[in-house]
Amino acid sequence: MKLLPAFLFTAVAAFAADGPKQSIEKLDPALDALLDTNAKIETLATGFTWSEGPVWFKDRIVFSDVPKNIAYQWKEGDEKASIFLQPSGTDEASDRQGSNGLTIDAKGNLVLCQHGARRLARLGADGKFQTLATLNQDGQRFSSPNDLCIAKDGSVYFTDPPYGLSKGDQAETPYHGVYKLATDGKVSLVTKEVKWPNGIALSLDQKFLYLAISDNANTRISACGLDGSNLHDVFLAAKLKGKERQGACDGMKLDVNGNIWTTGPGGVLIITPEGKLLGSILLGQPTANLAWGNDGHTLYITSKDRLLRVKTKIKGAGF
Repeated sequence: MKLLPAFLFTAVAAFAADGPKQSIEKLDPALDALLDTNAKIETLATGFTWSEGPVWFKDRIVFSDVPKNIAYQWKEGDEKASIFLQPSGTDEASDRQGSNGLTIDAKGNLVLCQHGARRLARLGADGKFQTLATLNQDGQRFSSPNDLCIAKDGSVYFTDPPYGLSKGDQAETPYHGVYKLATDGKVSLVTKEVKWPNGIALSLDQKFLYLAISDNANTRISACGLDGSNLHDVFLAAKLKGKERQGACDGMKLDVNGNIWTTGPGGVLIITPEGKLLGSILLGQPTANLAWGNDGHTLYITSKDRLLRVKTKIKGAGF
């Protein structure tokens, strides 16, 4: 596996005329403090199969194209997005699925959910993947770790639904787990009570987890304690689904006030900690994930075949 500076996809200043219709929808005046309804939604690169898992890494945004087993990068001034990792989800070149969710640990290392290798991994300074975990608390192999977040104490929380399994692979668990990887390498089960857990984020006080549930029949945002206790729904997003608002709750991040920014039907939903929908960034197509970058006021969004960005008034948590 090598870091490659190869070229791809021309960046553009705004979405093409034949691209999906995009707009910002304000449902509550409180949105004005978070996002300008006239903010420009920029398309930075396009042509991907299914873009996912963006993360701000050093001076660039890095994101996955899951089916292609590639992670790409884009930074200010680039005319083109380029290959950052190939493969991204396996040690050697493979037609298996690539990386999905990406994050950065306290030491600045890139940590990946890898569908193809069915593990959590860290990218080493030598460009090779270092396995962090591949088996659950019962010695069963993970299905396809999907998304992750890292607590202040270094613990990694991640979701493990089965839809990233490669053809011919079988899930070893009868449930879709949410797990914790402690700093000593021990894996424990947070909850197995949720079907199709996807995005995951820690509350600002680090006392509970938000879970994006991508169940097509009942896509929603839920929350639970770090031990899986008090599992409850925060926002029922399925009510928004329709012909013009496709997609399910997938990736999610918090801003510095604890508001939830999650992909969902129509694009990106902006929800208060109490579960009130303030507005949406409507993107006209299914949308996978998002992450703040630059100075914390730039929201990068992976939406189906493209990488987008929009400036926000509020900072993302962690900046």
